[in-house]
Amino acid sequence: MTAEVLTLAENPALFLGSMMWKISMVFTVMLIIVAWATYAERKIIGHMQTRVGPTMTGPKGLLQPIADGLKLFFKEDIVPNQATAVAFVLAPFMIIVPAFITLAVIPFGNDIVFQGYRIPLQIAELNIGILYVLALAGLGVYGIVLAGWASNSKYSLLGGIRSSAQMVSYELAAGLSIIAIFMLAETLSLRGIVEAQQASHPVLPFLPNWYIFSQPLAFVLFLIAGQAEINRIPFDLPEAETELVSGFCTEYSSMKYALFFMAEYSNMVVFSALISTLFLGGPAGIFPGPINLLIKIFAFMFFFIWCRATFPRVRYDQLMFIGWKVFLPLAILNILVTGAVLVM
Repeated sequence: MTAEVLTLAENPALFLGSMMWKISMVFTVMLIIVAWATYAERKIIGHMQTRVGPTMTGPKGLLQPIADGLKLFFKEDIVPNQATAVAFVLAPFMIIVPAFITLAVIPFGNDIVFQGYRIPLQIAELNIGILYVLALAGLGVYGIVLAGWASNSKYSLLGGIRSSAQMVSYELAAGLSIIAIFMLAETLSLRGIVEAQQASHPVLPFLPNWYIFSQPLAFVLFLIAGQAEINRIPFDLPEAETELVSGFCTEYSSMKYALFFMAEYSNMVVFSALISTLFLGGPAGIFPGPINLLIKIFAFMFFFIWCRATFPRVRYDQLMFIGWKVFLPLAILNILVTGAVLVM
C-alpha cells in the first residue's frame, strides 16, 4: 500500500520554501545562460565567418562576459540633457522585467515528491498560462517605444516607431498561429499542453505526440514571428545599426545599455522555452526534465545565432508585407483546416 502524496497547500512552510528554491534556481540559471549566450554568439559566429572570437580573457575566452559586465558597470552613466529623465531611466527595466517574470509559468519538469508532498517543477501554474505569456510579451515593446521617445533622438525615435509597428504585425500572427495548439490540447495551461503531448502519436506511434508533427505550419509561423517579436536578425529593424546607429538604445550607456542586451538574450531564452513547451513536449525526453528543456532551449538559441550569421536584414516594406499578407492569412487558414479535421 503506497503512502498518500499530499499537496503543498497543506504545508505553508514547505510551500514557501519550495517557491523560494524554484525562483532562485530558475533565475540563477537564466542569468548564467544570458551572460554566456553573448560569449557563445560571438564564438559561433566567429567560427562561421572563419574567425576565432574571444580568446584572450580567461581560458578560451570564457571570462569575456565577466569582463564585458565589469566594463559596462564602471562606464560613465550618461543621461542626455534633452532626454526625459524618468522615462529614460525606466525604459530598460520595462523591457527586461517582463522577460524574467514570464518564466514563472514555464514548466521545467515533472512533479517531484519531497517528504510526502508533491512539488511541481513550475513556479506558478495558471490555467490561462499562455495568455499570461502573450500579455507580458506585449509589454516589452512599451520599453522600446519609451526608450526611443525619451531619448529625444531621431534615430532612437525611429527605432521605437519601427518596434511598435513590428509588434502589432507579428504578435497577431504569432497569437493566431498557436490557436490550433489550444484546439488540440483543449487547454490554455502550459502544463496541460505538455501533458497532452505525453502520449504516442495517433497516426505514427513510433513518434511522440509533439505538436511539431501535427502542426508543422503553426510551428514555422510561430518560430519566424517570434524572431520578429524579439527583434532578432533578420528582423532587427528597431535597432538596425547600419541605418539607425543603434536604434532605440543609441543614447544609452553603462548598465542601462547592458540591460538592453540582457533583455534581448532573456527574450531569446523565454521564447526558446515557450516554443519548446508548445511544440516539442517541453521537459519531455530521455533525460531528466530540466535537462531536456535546456537542450531544446540551446538548440533554438543556436538556430537564432545561425540566422544572424547567415541572413541579411529584411527591408521594412518586406517586413510588413510578410507579416500582414503572408503570415496572417496562413495562420487563419491553419485554424480553419485544424477545425475541419477535428470536426471530421
